Amino acid sequence: MIKLFVGLGNPGAQYEDTRHNAGFWWLDALARELGLTLAMDRNYQALLARTTVNDQTVWLLKPQTFMNLSGKSVALLARFFKIEPQEILVVHDELDIAPGEARLKFGGSHAGHNGLRDIHAQLGSADYWRLRLGVGHPGERAEVVGWVLKKPSLDHRIAIDQSIDRSIKALPQLLAGDMDKATLLIHTSKPPRPKPPRPEPAAMPGARSVTTPTTTTAIASAALPGAAMGALEELPALGRE
Repeated sequence: MIKLFVGLGNPGAQYEDTRHNAGFWWLDALARELGLTLAMDRNYQALLARTTVNDQTVWLLKPQTFMNLSGKSVALLARFFKIEPQEILVVHDELDIAPGEARLKFGGSHAGHNGLRDIHAQLGSADYWRLRLGVGHPGERAEVVGWVLKKPSLDHRIAIDQSIDRSIKALPQLLAGDMDKATLLIHTSKPPRPKPPRPEPAAMPGARSVTTPTTTTAIASAALPGAAMGALEELPALGRE
């Protein structure tokens, strides 16, 4: 089971709503779900909360050391309470996933994410779980730093919040250690794609339309005699000035 939930981000009001703090957003949502309040613990240099689920202690941790030094808090708490790497879930922002989607992953490289890089180094292992929250990519590598340290657009923030809400629903499976079921729930919880608009029906060849306040009637010019057509063209435009 997961015993330690870690959300990554940067402390301070100036970073609170930036993409790089998506892990903090997730952990705040988890605390609300469990009815917990995170409090500063200087021993671990983190905001911390603890609860008990099925007679097992569960920890929530938000390192306050800035992203690049996140591993210090994680390793200190894990070692003191004898939590194994495979019992840790680290939640972080992910450039290579679209906003609104999330992916659960075990082990692997840090892929250039500085928070994960430091956790790798401090734990001495890459064998921990990660929940990757999509924040999208700016398209150019040179723009990545500015991208993650800026606020997402309103549409992207709504999509990220929705992915957080959906992934929190896998909490019972994460706590039970049923990671296959948790993965299935998180990976298949995509927002429905909007249906494309219906195409407008094509007009009949050679047809003309007459507009009234309530209806539009297509009349084929070939179906009317010349005199009738002239009379029709003299009708007033009803419902207009």
